[in-house]
Amino acid sequence: MLKRLRRTFILINMLLVSLVLLIVFGALMGSTSQRLRGQSVAAMRVALKWPEGGPPPRVEIGLPPMEREPEGREDRGHGERQTAMIPVFTVVLDEEGNMVSSTLGGNIQVSEETLEQAVAQVWDTGEREGTISGLHLRFLAEEDGAGNLHIAFADLRWEQENLADLVRNSLLVGTVGLMGFFLVSLFLSTWALRPVEKAWKQQRQFVADASHELKTPLTVILANVGIVLAHPEDRVKEQQKWLSYIQEEGTHMRGLVEDMLFLAKNDAARAPLHPVELSMSELTMGCLLPFESVAFEAGVTLESRIEPGLSLRGDEAQLRRLVMILLDNAVKYAGEGGNVKLTLSRQGDRLKLWVRNTGEPIPPEHLPHLFERFYRVDSSRSRERGGYGLGLAIAQTIVDSHGGRLSVTSSAETGTCFTALLPTVCRGIRT
Repeated sequence: MLKRLRRTFILINMLLVSLVLLIVFGALMGSTSQRLRGQSVAAMRVALKWPEGGPPPRVEIGLPPMEREPEGREDRGHGERQTAMIPVFTVVLDEEGNMVSSTLGGNIQVSEETLEQAVAQVWDTGEREGTISGLHLRFLAEEDGAGNLHIAFADLRWEQENLADLVRNSLLVGTVGLMGFFLVSLFLSTWALRPVEKAWKQQRQFVADASHELKTPLTVILANVGIVLAHPEDRVKEQQKWLSYIQEEGTHMRGLVEDMLFLAKNDAARAPLHPVELSMSELTMGCLLPFESVAFEAGVTLESRIEPGLSLRGDEAQLRRLVMILLDNAVKYAGEGGNVKLTLSRQGDRLKLWVRNTGEPIPPEHLPHLFERFYRVDSSRSRERGGYGLGLAIAQTIVDSHGGRLSVTSSAETGTCFTALLPTVCRGIRT
């Protein structure tokens, strides 16, 4: 699916870029064609003002004033320069259509046959402006006061050659541009789809792990139900052991489903947050007290250092769950005779919740994966201790939803430390 999505992404990008290039080059061709036509027409208008039988125009470059054209011709300098650059020639016809004179501009040469055909076609059509496709000529005709018809011809091939050069250059630039954009699209598709690919793999892994975790309690429940059904004559008291197993596994399964639903809602940005101003010091202390008995039964020493008067804006239920998850995780893996320490302090504009426990350190290669769903470092971190590997993933989600950061370090000297930095303002909270 991801390969097909990548190909679709590249194809759409290439089609859109090709369309844009076609529009740009089409507009460029149209404007260039109009510009070249305008130059030819302007050159022919200037040519129609040439004196009959006079010399062809010349281009003046860097001449001193005394060597320039006499007064009265200076205003035509730009037009005549343009005329000298464009192949133009003129003819004059009398009222009967007979050629009176002709003037060739610059170095242009026209055969008698071509000249006669061009004049004949203009005279026969009676039009005053147009093109003669067979001879590759553009013409412009005007009548003077004496009834003579002045016709200026411009060679169309210079326009066609310019347009052909533009087409070739456009194709070359377009081809190179498309090849370059294809490589860019290939890179962008890989880069843009990387989060999608990661999310897709995580989703597949999540479904597989969830199915595996649900399989165990369902198997136990069905097995115990089978035992109960196999002895229909027994009373409830006699079946109490099997029914208690069913209840215990059902409770575990409900907790697992609730945890998965919480993570799924956060993934879809649909988990409701109810941010309020609250005392984080009091909330942390309230979570710590129930764990004193749990720590005592586990043979773990529980210490705390909570600064009073620390408050922030956040979801009280989720922050309470965060503290409980970190404490529960620390007490479980502190080991017999171990120590758990919780501190809450201010660090700049954030609150620092720090939970450390002794016990066997977590290998460095496992630290980057601790917050992944259903991840367990070893077999000891299993549901035998009441967990499914979702607690730290939920803690990470809660901290992220509040705009904070959760990290972990572990070593034999300092133990395993989880640090949550929570902003005191609500700018990071999703509402």
